[in-house]
Amino acid sequence: MTVLDTTVKHDRMSEKGNVLFLILIAVALFAALSYAVTQSTRSGGGDASKETNLVNAAGITQYPASVKTAITRMVVSNATDPDSLLFNPPSTFSAFTTTYPATNGVFHPTGGGATYADAPASVMQSNGAGTWHFNGENQVTNIGTSGALSTSNADVIAFLSGVKKAVCDSIHTKLGIPLTYATLTGIDVSSDMNVADPNIDAGGGTIASTELTGQPQGCFQQPANNYVYYHVLVER
Repeated sequence: MTVLDTTVKHDRMSEKGNVLFLILIAVALFAALSYAVTQSTRSGGGDASKETNLVNAAGITQYPASVKTAITRMVVSNATDPDSLLFNPPSTFSAFTTTYPATNGVFHPTGGGATYADAPASVMQSNGAGTWHFNGENQVTNIGTSGALSTSNADVIAFLSGVKKAVCDSIHTKLGIPLTYATLTGIDVSSDMNVADPNIDAGGGTIASTELTGQPQGCFQQPANNYVYYHVLVER
């Protein structure tokens, strides 16, 4: 009888040991699974962020491209002189006159009929809507006619200042431009070519850097850590 009790007790202890061992294995497996899920989530979040930047970059490059298409139509179909282009937004359509007619308005229905829009907050460093500026104050090296900046060779360019660096990274990657951003000075990124300030004035500077030479679009810094996206609308 004593031998039987001892055997039973030994079996029960063995069972308890097996149960404890199984519990430890289960805990280890759960920990490993939790770690894998966490890493997957983090990786997925990174991919989602990258995808968002790609979508934002596409939107930023497509908008001025649509404005450029409207300008091309004005120049080809209506023989509009690029020096006469006017970028008045709908809020100032009433400013058009006989001297500066609506037919020269890029965003006016009787002109280019392009859609006027702010840049979405998602692409801006400030997380607020961004304002596009369109002017003929600057030139890009090896775009159009080279030489000292003048009213005869200044390009008509769209500018968006304050863009997120991640968006510029996506744009440069898509265009095959190095992810380096020159810090420039003297580039007029805030003037607008409109009824109040018409014509190509060439009062800005030259976008000149190794990575942007001959590039009709791209990003630079002005001042440092403020990223500006530009898109040439008319090469001159």
